[in-house]
Amino acid sequence: MEVSIWIFLLLSVLKVLVVTVILLTAVAYTVLLERKVVGRIQNRWGPSRVGPFGLLQPLADGLKLFLKEDLMPTAVYRPLFVLAPIIALACALMSISMVPFGPENVQFHGVGLFQISDVNIGLLILLGITSVGVYGIALSGWASNNKYSLLGALRASAQVISYELALGLSLVGVVLRSQSLRLRDIVDVQSTHGLLSWNVFGGLQFVAFFIYLTAAYAETNRAPFDLPEAESELTAGYHTEYSSMKFAMFFMAEYANMITVSCVATLLFFGGWSSPFGSLIPAFGGPVVQALLPLFWFVAKVFFFLFLYVWVRGTLPRLRYDQLMGFGWKFLTPLAILNIIATSLWLAFRTT
Repeated sequence: MEVSIWIFLLLSVLKVLVVTVILLTAVAYTVLLERKVVGRIQNRWGPSRVGPFGLLQPLADGLKLFLKEDLMPTAVYRPLFVLAPIIALACALMSISMVPFGPENVQFHGVGLFQISDVNIGLLILLGITSVGVYGIALSGWASNNKYSLLGALRASAQVISYELALGLSLVGVVLRSQSLRLRDIVDVQSTHGLLSWNVFGGLQFVAFFIYLTAAYAETNRAPFDLPEAESELTAGYHTEYSSMKFAMFFMAEYANMITVSCVATLLFFGGWSSPFGSLIPAFGGPVVQALLPLFWFVAKVFFFLFLYVWVRGTLPRLRYDQLMGFGWKFLTPLAILNIIATSLWLAFRTT
């Protein structure tokens, strides 16, 4: 028994290290993807000088931010000014621990390799961790002692509270269909007949998917809902007074949250790691291919959502703030409630 505990601890530490390194690398290259795609949308090249095709640009940006002077304005409240970016980044990194990346049967000594923490209320914990992340933004705005930072933080707080409600309600239909809050169970319900079993198609949750995606863009302060850091109005919003690695931590937290949102959208609506072809294509390859193929499908779906994030940013203009709040309260939240009623009726008539 003692040996198995040590193996569990060792594998858990290794999984944390591997996932953290992969996530931070994905954050760096998501920034590059965004700069490249937005460049193409605006008919320009994007980063192309540092390394082949600009592939070393994230490394150059990271070095630049790391070596810049860490400015500390005189009027800030130092403890919270320093703590705020740590809270934002810590919550962004913690939330990925709930996400399963592949099937449960890929194990070593009885320990699953494709998930850090498998909890039966994983969806609730995920929502809780992401909600706490806004404290970092709120505290940064207050501690900066800057009117633009404070306005950005107030906007972020109001925006997250407004859209958190619609986001949470949009997931109720998925939970009703799968009868579970465990993320693996939600994926298993969608893995029988390929994309016909996915919640967005076979589960008739396309309205919930639209609400989730829109609310998630608002939650992560991304265009067209990037009002908390609207450059034309608030300089840079809540991180106006931040420099060097403190600014980089906010930047990393935003992109890590984008990746988490994309992972959760994949799990809840697009069948997670399951193949879109279901059992139409017979199993092929050895055990290594069989273990890695679900991972490929998962990464491909997450990449699609990240590309969609960038596409939306390059296409849609920023909303006015009253439009943003009105859209959340007057349209998304009632639509989410209607979706819950419709899903409940559909499930009730289907089972009778």
